[in-house]
Amino acid sequence: MLYAIISEDVEDSLDKRKTVRPEHLSRLQRLKDEGKLVIAGPHPAIDNDDPGSCGYTGSLIIAEFACLADAEIWAKSDPFVEAGVYKNVTIKPFKKVLP
Repeated sequence: MLYAIISEDVEDSLDKRKTVRPEHLSRLQRLKDEGKLVIAGPHPAIDNDDPGSCGYTGSLIIAEFACLADAEIWAKSDPFVEAGVYKNVTIKPFKKVLP
C-alpha cells in the first residue's frame, strides 16, 4: 500500500538539512531503485522553486510499504529525523486516484 510521509521542519532548518541531505537522498534513491517511490520533495518556505536562504518548511514522500508499521519504521530512521530537521512527522495511508 502507499503511504504519505508528511514532515514539518523546525525553525531555521536549512543548515541542518544541508548537512544530512546526501544521506536523506540516498535512502530515497534506494526506494526509487526498488520501484517503491511515487514522489518526494520539500516544501519551499516561499513561493519559489529555489527559496534560497528562506529554506523549507517540510517535506512530502509518497512511497509503497508493506504496512503502516513498516512506513513508520522507515520514516523514523530518516537522517532528517535523526539530525533534528523535522519537528513533526505524520504517516498516513494514501490511495492514488489520479493520474
